[in-house]
Amino acid sequence: MALGDIRNDWTLEEIQTLMNQPFNDLIFQAQTVHRQYFDPNEVQTSTLVNIKTGGCAEDCAYCSQSARNRTEVEKEHMMDVQEVIEQAVAAREKGATRLCMGAAWRNPGKKDFPKVLEMVRVVKNLGLETCLTLGMLSDDQVRQLKDAGLDYYNHNLDTSEAFYPKIITTRNYQDRLDTIDKVQQAGIHVCSGGIIGMGEAHKDRAELIRTFATLRYHPDSVPINLLVPIEGTPLAHMKGKTDSFEFIRVIAAARITMPKTYVRLSAGRMEMPDEAQALCFLAGANSIFYGDKLLTTENPEAGHDERLFARLGIHKQTDRQAQARAEKLAAQITELTA
Repeated sequence: MALGDIRNDWTLEEIQTLMNQPFNDLIFQAQTVHRQYFDPNEVQTSTLVNIKTGGCAEDCAYCSQSARNRTEVEKEHMMDVQEVIEQAVAAREKGATRLCMGAAWRNPGKKDFPKVLEMVRVVKNLGLETCLTLGMLSDDQVRQLKDAGLDYYNHNLDTSEAFYPKIITTRNYQDRLDTIDKVQQAGIHVCSGGIIGMGEAHKDRAELIRTFATLRYHPDSVPINLLVPIEGTPLAHMKGKTDSFEFIRVIAAARITMPKTYVRLSAGRMEMPDEAQALCFLAGANSIFYGDKLLTTENPEAGHDERLFARLGIHKQTDRQAQARAEKLAAQITELTA
């Protein structure tokens, strides 16, 4: 097969060989593949809104919102629909094309779910793509989200299956894979990523990429996060443990193995110098979270991103470009699931 062909049969050995080659060769390959499917100077921008903070029953070792971790994040009530509208309008005015709404749940309850569906509808009416992360879903909830017009569902794998039990014990890896499969079967785009820097080995990072690249359908978006160690979590001591070049190698491997996927530069950008971010874009990252806040951690201000984009000659994807690509992807998914 030629470089850039769509494959779902990647082996761990192939991906390790890919990641371990000389850095310049890896970046050249990644950029070559990137240019086959994307404008190399265009970046998709999403804004993340926390619609329900804290009190999550899961025990994710990195998370400030877990009820089991002693952090400063307090449990809060679910955000009102009107407040979501205000956040969406502000995000759109700053140039975001997608609003990602996250709730700290193991899975959404019956009482709150109708409100979530209404949020999807009103945000779509504002002309933004919609994305949700709510934890695990039932078949009926997936159907209702599809009917409401949800564009993307985020459900991260976080790390390799082998390393996963060291990070999370309240649900298993297959639970996550099953949720992704349900969403894809319903024709909803999948956003699923991982976190680098939790103490995992190089092999775990390659295995995470292999898992994504061998799914029946590649995720439409893969966020690659750099761990942000938070006081009160079991991983608070991991600050500064990840080499920037290793992080960039993961970005490049994601681009090469999943050529049509948006690779998102996500959490941890506050700790990355502009030069490292530029190398991430060169390695195939073409999406970011845009705005000065993620769920509970800081993110570079929009003004800083604008200045960086200007220095690099990068432009943001427009609403029209995002809509055209979304329609193309929807048609492809409909064909695959028919």
